[in-house]
Amino acid sequence: MARMHHWLGLAALSVSLTGCVAPEKYNALKLDRDRLAEQLGAAQADSAAARSEAEAYKNQLGMVGQGAGSKDAMILNLSSTNADLQKQLEDLNRRYADAINRVGTSSPLPPALTNELSAFAAQNPDLVDFDAGRGIVKFKSDVTFKSGSSDLTPQAKDAIGRFSQILNSAAASGYELMIAGHTDNTRVANPATIQAGHKDNWYLSAHRAISVGQEMQNHRVNQQRLAVTGYADQRPIANNASETGKAQNRRVEVLILPTTVRGGGGAPVASGAASRTQQAQPRPNKDFTPSVPTANTDRRDAYNK
Repeated sequence: MARMHHWLGLAALSVSLTGCVAPEKYNALKLDRDRLAEQLGAAQADSAAARSEAEAYKNQLGMVGQGAGSKDAMILNLSSTNADLQKQLEDLNRRYADAINRVGTSSPLPPALTNELSAFAAQNPDLVDFDAGRGIVKFKSDVTFKSGSSDLTPQAKDAIGRFSQILNSAAASGYELMIAGHTDNTRVANPATIQAGHKDNWYLSAHRAISVGQEMQNHRVNQQRLAVTGYADQRPIANNASETGKAQNRRVEVLILPTTVRGGGGAPVASGAASRTQQAQPRPNKDFTPSVPTANTDRRDAYNK
């Protein structure tokens, strides 16, 4: 650009020094001057564009730096959340194992409460089993849920309402409750079941536990007492090689823990799918044919997941 200014100056000087010049020379100088002026303008435009581009790159670099900081903060937050979930998971698994293994050590529940729960199970033999030695009420999934869905049957809702009254009584109101869903080992394959949100048995077991827990809350069981978990087919109580064994493994357990409710307000003690930290949506569903199975029913096609 300095050289262009130099030529323009020389052109003007030559005109001023020579006075009158031939028209041809004047026109040639004028063309040279116009051409140089045009080149100067283009150079100035290129310079401005280069400065603008450099500023844009600078801003982008600044944004990249800020984004890296935000990404680091997000990773740190996710790591902290994952650690908290892992601690909750370990606590749930420990308490579940303690409840399962405590049989024979001592009576986990007061005699009056044990008697009341035993009477409740006796009144609903097709729906409920009560393990007095462990303080566990087991709802049989094939009777608890409607065919093809996780909606509680009217019979199950009535039973859970009565069960909730017992849990809210003076003898039981201080205990924490763990609701654990279980399935058999049949793989979830039905497209309708998967589309409903039950991608596998982990989701399915957690969804069913959630459904029971929500019904208990509808009957004024304090959510701070509840821990909801799903174990899929990882905690069988019978052999999955037989249909009778599979039916026993499909269950929702309510463990009455010999611990008092933790104080204060806020969220429930814990929720999620045990052994896999996934939050399940409360849309349980599992496709099976019979609504009330019997011991003599061939159920090989009953659970078409």
